[in-house]
Amino acid sequence: DSRAHATGRGQAAVASLKKSLKEALLAALKVNPEAAIEVCATQAPALATRASTGGVVVGRSAARLRNPANAPRPWVAEAMKGLAATPKDGQSVVVELGRGKIGYAETILVQPMCLTCHGPALAEPVAKAIAARYTADQAVGFQAGDFRGVFWAEVGPLEQERR
Repeated sequence: DSRAHATGRGQAAVASLKKSLKEALLAALKVNPEAAIEVCATQAPALATRASTGGVVVGRSAARLRNPANAPRPWVAEAMKGLAATPKDGQSVVVELGRGKIGYAETILVQPMCLTCHGPALAEPVAKAIAARYTADQAVGFQAGDFRGVFWAEVGPLEQERR
């Protein structure tokens, strides 16, 4: 089934991005929270580009954005509404995008390590570093387990793979 195959490709690409981003963030947090802010700002987009291969494009988005470059595509915004209604770890949705393409979105729930930069009370150096880079930040005030956003993948039509 081509839809199942495409979904698997989307899941694999998202898993690759999640793994590399988590590793980079954990390493940066060992240095200091400001280093983790830098990872999200500069390394995360490069990691998404690296995970986007073979007709699959991946990214991440949220309803409460920190980085405007992560604004959701229309289908991602709709997927987030559904996933946010009853968020569970590992929950996902598959969306038909037309012309043989599918969209895959998977929840991001706030983990305890995320609270350093996304929690209800940020240390002053962290708050200053975020404010310096993101003047319209909305991505604070979360608790562990809250719905944060989604990792998403757009998977191109199978016909393109076969060419």
